[in-house]
Amino acid sequence: MANTYTNLLFHIVFSTKGRQPLIRSGMRDELYAYIGGIIRGERGTLLEIGGMPDHIHLLVRLKADVSVADMLRRIKSHSSKWANERPERNMRFQWQTGYSAFTVSESQAATVRRYIREQEPHHRGRSFREELTALLRKHGIEFEERFLDD
Repeated sequence: MANTYTNLLFHIVFSTKGRQPLIRSGMRDELYAYIGGIIRGERGTLLEIGGMPDHIHLLVRLKADVSVADMLRRIKSHSSKWANERPERNMRFQWQTGYSAFTVSESQAATVRRYIREQEPHHRGRSFREELTALLRKHGIEFEERFLDD
């Protein structure tokens, strides 16, 4: 697509199935690197990644011809397969069905990166559900409380 110029930044948030604390410190860095490789394989750029044992945040730049839904399908399927093939695995690794994705302007990218890097101190006083609810409201996204615990 000659003469097409985009800067499509997304803050993406999703959790493990049932909010299980499956992202253990011993696998976290490798999982994050693996997810980065999936994104690069789809010609995207992982700008920041972080989270907690039960959820993950990504700041990504995607190409115009790659949908967020397709990218998330690939990230979740490939990374859960990778996690389930690890020898030290003690329970089945699964991601939740859905996800949340928010557009980010370039002027706010540094703020979102900092937010993602500071997940551990952030969650000392706030649950994932509280965080997700606040993000959805901040971005004007309508939601039903009963679907937040997927």
